Amino acid sequence: MATLLHIDSSVFPTGVSSSRSVAGAFRSAWEEQHPEGTVIYRDIAAAPVPHITADAHTAAFTTPSERTPKQAVAFAARVQLIEELEQADAILIGAPMYNFTVPSTLKAWLDNIILPGRTAGEMPSAQGTPVTVVASRGGSYAPGTPREDYEFVLNYLEAVLKGTLGLDVDFIVPELTMAPRKEAMSDLVPLYEASRRRAFEEANTKAKELAQRLGA
Repeated sequence: MATLLHIDSSVFPTGVSSSRSVAGAFRSAWEEQHPEGTVIYRDIAAAPVPHITADAHTAAFTTPSERTPKQAVAFAARVQLIEELEQADAILIGAPMYNFTVPSTLKAWLDNIILPGRTAGEMPSAQGTPVTVVASRGGSYAPGTPREDYEFVLNYLEAVLKGTLGLDVDFIVPELTMAPRKEAMSDLVPLYEASRRRAFEEANTKAKELAQRLGA
């Protein structure tokens, strides 16, 4: 049966976080198709992975017999994350927008799994693996909106996940999530509600379609 790697990075719980809620719907639909499958779950907000250190970086370019104890420990932590990526038949990432970009915890996870000569380079080890990103945001940064130029989530993740890791990237974008909480955005509540409904519908449909495709 297929293995799903599920990464959550929102600092808020599911009842508040749109990225967690929509990703949870995707996972539930996935598990319906794969009741005996495996889910590797990491909540990197609750249990952050280490940010890249000099030891973790230089260990990748040092032969194992010459690594210092600190390098060996740091590199082993990276390898564990990389192996989870490589084991996955599909990947699900909750990526809320914080200050126009991804959470620092998600950036740290990406920094750990990007390893030239293994996950990155001419033949990335996870190349072609489908990844679904739930990229929620409090406003709208879609083409044509006033803040279009402040979109640094989709373009960044497209470059890293597809351009560097060779993954097959798909996005679900629940937007205007602050509309119910900010009086100044009250006129946008209907658009928020439509975006939320669409996001859950996409999560359900995409999860089922992907599970069926991988199971064929």
